[in-house]
Amino acid sequence: MKEALRLRVVGPEEASAARIDNLDRIFAAQRAAFRGDPMPSAEARIRHLDRLKQALIKNQKRIVAAIDADFGGRAEGETLLAEILPSVEGIRYAAQRVKKWMKPSRRGVGLMFLPGKARVLYQPLGVVGVITPWNYPLYLAVGPLTGALAAGNRVMIKMSRNTPETGRVLQALIRETFAEDHVAVITGEDGLGSAFAAKPWDHLVFTGSTAVGRHVMRAAADHLTPVTLELGGKSPAIIGPQTPIADAAERIAFGKVVNMGQTCVAPDYVLCPQSRVDEFVAHFEDSLSAMYPAMAENPQYTAIINPREYDRLHGLLADAAAKGARVVPVNPRREDFSQGRKMPVHLLLEVTDDMRVMREEIFGPLLPVIPYATLDEAVAYVNARPRPLALYLFDYDKRNVDHVLAHTHSGGALVNDTLLHVAIDDLPFGGIGESGMGQYHGREGFLALSKAKGVLHKPRFNATRLIYPPYGRWVHRLIFRLLLH
Repeated sequence: MKEALRLRVVGPEEASAARIDNLDRIFAAQRAAFRGDPMPSAEARIRHLDRLKQALIKNQKRIVAAIDADFGGRAEGETLLAEILPSVEGIRYAAQRVKKWMKPSRRGVGLMFLPGKARVLYQPLGVVGVITPWNYPLYLAVGPLTGALAAGNRVMIKMSRNTPETGRVLQALIRETFAEDHVAVITGEDGLGSAFAAKPWDHLVFTGSTAVGRHVMRAAADHLTPVTLELGGKSPAIIGPQTPIADAAERIAFGKVVNMGQTCVAPDYVLCPQSRVDEFVAHFEDSLSAMYPAMAENPQYTAIINPREYDRLHGLLADAAAKGARVVPVNPRREDFSQGRKMPVHLLLEVTDDMRVMREEIFGPLLPVIPYATLDEAVAYVNARPRPLALYLFDYDKRNVDHVLAHTHSGGALVNDTLLHVAIDDLPFGGIGESGMGQYHGREGFLALSKAKGVLHKPRFNATRLIYPPYGRWVHRLIFRLLLH
């Protein structure tokens, strides 16, 4: 009873202040802990990675249930394939290679600096901040965490407020696995995002929209914090002139319905040979109907994350229809979608640049199809717009493939499929221009979150004395010889 009498209602401003104080406290603790152990051994890093891997495997059912609850419907298989499996594989890949990555690399010194020796040491940066989005709340938290742990850093993860259940599960999982001054998860309450981004991190990794990425970069600039920005944009899928349409349609359909298009590298629009648009529509409908004969009540058909995103997508659809787009809903059983947050896929034909759907990242089950006359016209269309995070090309002609890859810029590219390149641990992942900056995954993640420190070793014999002042004829002859070498 005495304890109950001490309870009082905490107002939102006071609660927010308490959360920021907690953020500051953990940050200070991690900085102090890093100063006490600034260069963890390879064996220690491997242990940390293994503990993380085992925690994910042990808690996979909790994670699946939490993500399903946050989305209001997401298939277990989709979460296992798109979040847990690539997270575990990424950890395993790093753990097997981190000892090799840590080895100092020998570098040449040139005649002028002999008999010196040069090498590069890879040191941890310190305390790394990770801001995680809602669309893949586990994978996009664990991916940067894996690179940071492999590089020997301390890590704080800020979860999205749109995935509260996943945030609570991951926070509990991390608390059970790591000391707070090593890895900590901050759940996504209002008011913490700006405070988190404004901390003087040794590196900040942000995954999210381009608009929010600009704010994050401004906040980081106050402390000259280096950033990795994984943003999004409008990733095109180009179908080659002679490519079998059925092949392309099936693979594009898969890439569009994974997580119901709520994927930063989902195909955002299709560039299709103008004489084959109707053929593409027919094969796309057939492919999607085979994957999801029923949709509205199908537990494997993912919902839109929240009412705000659901309304935004319907706003894009209404705007396109009002401005003349031909809308083709793919709804095999003509089901009623008026209840809940599930939404059929819609193909959009005859779109124009003044439509919002062609100016904004879609991030949902809407897919514009744009006709082109020649492959060069398709390339020019892509190049006239901000550089995308991914580019998908469907073509079995090597000359066409080489031409498109050489004449377009994108964060990554995939030939004859969609999405899968992101899960290749030996490939760097990152954007370019408005789709982001920096890259991580695998060795690139280790390098991005390490300081490559150049070191020159000179012996006791001081050869540099030969070029000390006063500068006589000997120095001029030496420089002349070195210039001609």
